[in-house]
Amino acid sequence: MSTLPVIAAVDGSDHSMRALEWALDAARRRSAPLRVVHVRQYAHWAQPEVLAAGPPDPQDPVLDRVRADLEGLGGLPDTEYLGLEGAPGAVLPEQSASAQLLVLGSRGRGGFASLLLGSNGIAAARDAECPVVVVPRPGREDRGGGPAGPGSRVVVGLKVDGPDEATLEFAFAEAARRGARLQAVAAYPWPAQPWMTPGELPPPIVDQDVIEDETRILAEGFLAPYRERHPDVQVEPLAAAGDAAGHLVAASPGADLVVVGRHRRHLLAPARMLGSVTHAVLLHAASPVAVVPPAPPED
Repeated sequence: MSTLPVIAAVDGSDHSMRALEWALDAARRRSAPLRVVHVRQYAHWAQPEVLAAGPPDPQDPVLDRVRADLEGLGGLPDTEYLGLEGAPGAVLPEQSASAQLLVLGSRGRGGFASLLLGSNGIAAARDAECPVVVVPRPGREDRGGGPAGPGSRVVVGLKVDGPDEATLEFAFAEAARRGARLQAVAAYPWPAQPWMTPGELPPPIVDQDVIEDETRILAEGFLAPYRERHPDVQVEPLAAAGDAAGHLVAASPGADLVVVGRHRRHLLAPARMLGSVTHAVLLHAASPVAVVPPAPPED
């Protein structure tokens, strides 16, 4: 099979086993193989350059447990089990270069109970070459709220001042696979707080309804080509005043997935960054969150 695999990162924790379930479902929906990866981390005090080189120990209790759990399941895709050694925050992004999706839990076995997102999840979401899905810990889905409505629902953040094609395409494709409706949340700043120099006259008062209508019109325009490519997806553009992260988190309870883009690199910020909205959604969303790397620039 030439289709790139869906990777499930496991470490034996309950968080990673929840992620494995999500990854298994994603592989089935994509008719893709599943690659189960366990990265055995070096001791924190050890220096990798002084460790003995050689292949990892073939005996891996974590992978043995996963094999036992998956044996006998109906409709299991082609499954590969891969044990690696190193720092998970570096190894998992390397693995993502040969995958279509990387799925992991919000916190690993070594995380502190108070942390909402572990360092490996942050590193993978920031550095991976493919989209990364972070499955939250149990309990976040019990917050209640979220837009009412029957059936499956995918939520996507839409930046009307610079939408990312890869993020929107991923969200539409995921909604189509799930037969879900797609909620596109386009936030606009309000109240407006313009900068003024001393002696400058204040700008004319702008009606909030006008700003909201303009935001909705822009959102509809950006969504139009994706509607044409995915005619079976019911789309609900939502223009919302205020903080984008807050609206996406509020929409997450009951959603199948929240889709956000990763910060695009530019001249003044060449390093890969998650962006403040994406980071906040990863920390607080009640549903799984997909972080999509930006589309490569056109030559």
